[in-house]
Amino acid sequence: MTDNIYKNYLAENFDIDKNVLDYVEDCEVQLKEWFDEADQIMGIAQMRVLKAFQDNHVNDTHFGWNTGYGYDDAGRETVEKVFASVFHTEAALVRPNIVNGTHAISTALFGVLRPGDQLLYVTGSPYDTLETVIGKDWLRQKNAGKTPEKFTGTMLEYGILYGEVPLNEELDIDIPAVLASLKPETKVVAFQRSTGYDWRPAISLSSIEKAAKAVKEARPDIIIFADNCYGEFVDEKEPTELGVDLMAGSLIKNPGGGLALSGGYIVGPEKLIDQISYRLTCPGIGAECGLTFGQNRAILQGLFLAPQVVNSAVKGAMLCALAYSGLGYETCPKPFTKRSDIVEAVKFNDPDKMVAFCQSIQSASPIDSYVTPIPWDMPGYDDQVVMAAGNFVQGSSIELSADGPMREPFIGYLQGGLTYPHGRFGIIKSLDTLVKKGLIHVNKGRSEGKTK
Repeated sequence: MTDNIYKNYLAENFDIDKNVLDYVEDCEVQLKEWFDEADQIMGIAQMRVLKAFQDNHVNDTHFGWNTGYGYDDAGRETVEKVFASVFHTEAALVRPNIVNGTHAISTALFGVLRPGDQLLYVTGSPYDTLETVIGKDWLRQKNAGKTPEKFTGTMLEYGILYGEVPLNEELDIDIPAVLASLKPETKVVAFQRSTGYDWRPAISLSSIEKAAKAVKEARPDIIIFADNCYGEFVDEKEPTELGVDLMAGSLIKNPGGGLALSGGYIVGPEKLIDQISYRLTCPGIGAECGLTFGQNRAILQGLFLAPQVVNSAVKGAMLCALAYSGLGYETCPKPFTKRSDIVEAVKFNDPDKMVAFCQSIQSASPIDSYVTPIPWDMPGYDDQVVMAAGNFVQGSSIELSADGPMREPFIGYLQGGLTYPHGRFGIIKSLDTLVKKGLIHVNKGRSEGKTK
């Protein structure tokens, strides 16, 4: 009876087709065992975070902040100790002036690489904005005999070498190819855990562990780096517990729990974090300076809530996969598969459907729900991008959001959801919008599913 009240409320107040509501409800029934497992992972992550707070004696004084240079900021130092504890590393940099995940990754890599060193990405081409940091377009212009555009400070312009190893036919790390690609100048082997705008599952922790072990056995001197964006608290462990030396991510993704207003983190051995701190500020200053601008409370509280928020996002991604697969669309990951990030991709093969999908997520948002996103020339991307992000924090992709580049086969990427009911409603709204536009048809009833 209660369920009928809720469905009737959605139908009457949001004009949702009842067939869509029945269809989504059927999908949830099939996902029960997968949701239960996600809850167990969340519980482990919550206790890990709680232990980090307790072990580092977090107290009310750590919510304060200094001015000017920010010397002797006990709150900043404690935040960084908590992050190091959560990710099982010696040290961490956690700063609100790291503007996004790309900035965190760039700072970490520039901090440990020098001219003549090679960066080797072993999960195929990295995310679009990382390609810009590396300078791949600059190199293409130079190799074509053209005068490269203005100096932009990319890695290749600084004389840092670059290589990449494609994934194998199973869309997993090709360990033999990785080992064959190692050169004397290889300094960093990098994994991008999440999907980016590629059509592949996120790289599993077991694959990262195997590849890291193989590289270390061949070359103990190599630094293993992981881009952990979208991956925190999705599994029982983190990459730094499984052979990764250095790792970076964004606070407006998973670990900020929707409360961090900005920032990023870098975790790893104390020696490497010291090197990177000199890139973050300057030599001689390092991590000793840097205002937190009153953000310690939001960062710590966001981290404490992050396991539950990530759990909501994971469940929303699972529901999206099953709902759209049941209608005949290819999804990645497929339904009923283990996940390593919060992103769900739907291949629409049609620009109108992909744009309508993103627009419907915007219309389901708490902020700017009345705004209609359209494709635009987003900085750092070669193609126009349509982006739905009606969020409390600009660009926060742990909040419900959807986006995709305007290129074939027109894939929409869904991520986030501070609460499961909101993520669920976003998927309902997307289905309802496509139904009303005549782009899809939803039949009442349950399709065949798989249990664990």
